[in-house]
Amino acid sequence: MKAIKFKILTLCMLIILGGEAFAQKPLEKGFTYLFDGKNLDAWQGNTKEYVLEDQCIVMKPTQEMGGNLYTKQTFDNFILRFEFLLTPGANNGLGIRHDIVSNDKGYSGMELQILDNEDPQYKDLKAYQYHGSVYGIAPAKRGFLKKPGEWNTEEVIANGDEITVKVNGEVILRTKLTEALKGKSADSYMPAVLNKSGHIAFLGHGTVVKFRNIRVKSLKSK
Repeated sequence: MKAIKFKILTLCMLIILGGEAFAQKPLEKGFTYLFDGKNLDAWQGNTKEYVLEDQCIVMKPTQEMGGNLYTKQTFDNFILRFEFLLTPGANNGLGIRHDIVSNDKGYSGMELQILDNEDPQYKDLKAYQYHGSVYGIAPAKRGFLKKPGEWNTEEVIANGDEITVKVNGEVILRTKLTEALKGKSADSYMPAVLNKSGHIAFLGHGTVVKFRNIRVKSLKSK
């Protein structure tokens, strides 16, 4: 009888602890939720493949190149914080100051790469194609992602042309766009990379990625 009671008590504790593990953390001063696990009211675009599941936004592609999910609100200078979980071989993108593309595919704005860096299929990519990089422009440091199936934290600071990316507390990118673009021909990048304002977006690439606890804080214009 005692053994049964102990097992029941242990099970109850595991359930309680499991619930705490997925509870929303207190919102930091000045931040507001873009996604708090309850609904997609702050978002527009491809809500057929970006779905609400277990208090997460989950990209569940039904095609080779999934569409994009955009915030309804636009932002210029801000701090964005969120958590993400990669599946093996995962590939997505974080749109910054992005324009809305009519068919929810393609890109018009800055993209910060979201990628399972260590998957063998990506071993020959250019440095600016790995996770946290300003895609095609500025490479991020590698080696700070957790294994696929584990949750990572990310912070993006977009302040004028200064872009900073932290993953799991480590700064992996700090760049000025104007400096990073020096010497590049105008036809090597899209002009929308230099947008002053636009939407925050998740840019689907046809693989499963999960996002949660997405919050943002606006900064004063520089």
